[in-house]
Amino acid sequence: MTITAAIFGASFAREAYLPALAQIQDVEVVAIASARLESAEAVARDFNIPHAYADWRTLLDKHSVNLVGIATPVNLHAPMTLGALEAGAHVLCEKPMALNSDESAAMLEAAERLGRVHIIGHELRFNPTRQKLKALLDEGYIGQVRHVNIVNISASWGDPASRPENDWWSMAETGGGRLGANGSHQIDLLRWWLGDIGAISGQVATMVPDRVCKHTSNPWTASADDQASFTAEMQNGALVSVFMSGAARHNIGNHTQIFGSEGTILLSNSDEKLLVARAGEDYIDMSVLDPNADLPGVGKGVWNVSFVGLMQTFTDAIRAGEPLAAGATFLDGHKCQQALDAVHRSSAERRWINLD
Repeated sequence: MTITAAIFGASFAREAYLPALAQIQDVEVVAIASARLESAEAVARDFNIPHAYADWRTLLDKHSVNLVGIATPVNLHAPMTLGALEAGAHVLCEKPMALNSDESAAMLEAAERLGRVHIIGHELRFNPTRQKLKALLDEGYIGQVRHVNIVNISASWGDPASRPENDWWSMAETGGGRLGANGSHQIDLLRWWLGDIGAISGQVATMVPDRVCKHTSNPWTASADDQASFTAEMQNGALVSVFMSGAARHNIGNHTQIFGSEGTILLSNSDEKLLVARAGEDYIDMSVLDPNADLPGVGKGVWNVSFVGLMQTFTDAIRAGEPLAAGATFLDGHKCQQALDAVHRSSAERRWINLD
């Protein structure tokens, strides 16, 4: 079975989606759409895609495809997903899934009702080191998890002149913000490793609202959060603390620390090493190399490489006509969206929110 595919969005598709799909046999990418036609045409030339469009609806009208990958600003996820599902396609939707949980619920309902395979772009579930971490937790290697500490700090928004004017990542109305961009990954990993969240309390803030366009020096105002934090009580009793900021002036990176009754797990994206120690023992490097890291055409870094496994699992499910064997489904995306909404609500109301 040859899978025909279409892509909505040009930037991350160029970096991750298309190089990953190129590794899979019998997949033909027939069209790409981007709001900027020149971007779609440039990617189409580079990846030998025969058709490029500025309007994703026109693409769906002209082509019948099995797979649609959506890598666009968040405010477009729901209409694009619903349109692709109704057109007969199985859908990969980038994270965060939607602007809010009402949208994500509608996307989940449509995918299930129409019998489509659905997956969220949480590619880190396909990283072998993070899979090893999950296996260690599942087998109780460090005992009962008591608390988790995660920090993710970068300088992406630290300089007021670091972003273009009205950059969608910086605007709340288009679904920008640190919580959605990075917090969605943190929440998905926490749910995958530890199970569902019981309650959550958090804060979102725009530390650098007054900005200057990096291209024109025009002043403009950012409305999305560039700093976010939350504390979560997991249903298994573990307590989690997550702090994320893009408003620093130096990159610190992403560091995960998991403390159990019988040991500790450390993971840092600076070296991608998984260090594990049982009580009274030294740390052992239990990192696992990704066999896809050296594939030709695949970009460097865990984000790009992990998409190979995601796309393989997604296309395998489409060919088999069965649900995903692994990965984050739209149900996972919806539960993540509920948690993101709860952090915003908690920040506004200054209180804990239950996620029963």
